[in-house]
Amino acid sequence: MEKLSLSVNQTLKIGKRIADKLSPGDIILLSGPLGAGKTVLAKGVASGLGIDKNEVVSPTFVLLRVYQGKHVLQHFDFYRIKAPQDFFGLGYQEYLYSDAVTLIEWPQRLKLLLPKEFLKIKLFTKAKNQRLIKFTAKGARYKKLLKEIN
Repeated sequence: MEKLSLSVNQTLKIGKRIADKLSPGDIILLSGPLGAGKTVLAKGVASGLGIDKNEVVSPTFVLLRVYQGKHVLQHFDFYRIKAPQDFFGLGYQEYLYSDAVTLIEWPQRLKLLLPKEFLKIKLFTKAKNQRLIKFTAKGARYKKLLKEIN
């Protein structure tokens, strides 16, 4: 599935729509180049979970930020992770397999440590504020989620 966002506000709305369908334990992978809108989409998801979008910032320097809303939101950014082994010290299994909604920016850094099932969202810059957003579901739960947010 693909969506075209023509503005930052539209990307935020797409994030809110996704949040409306999320359940505890859901894992969303956000990928795309720097500046593609991953954190903007994360702000939309957070807003849809009842979290002030202005509180949501990229966790690049701390790796993880946790927010309390309708569901707990764990927002990871692995841009600075050089190898999957760097993630071991965080107790990643406790995070990835918890009752929180988990958003992961730069998930490709985890390689084989990625969960078996997830919703992957890849963002591409089309023009100054336009983003092409591609969705891929892996696993039955996420295929159902993808149909619900379509």
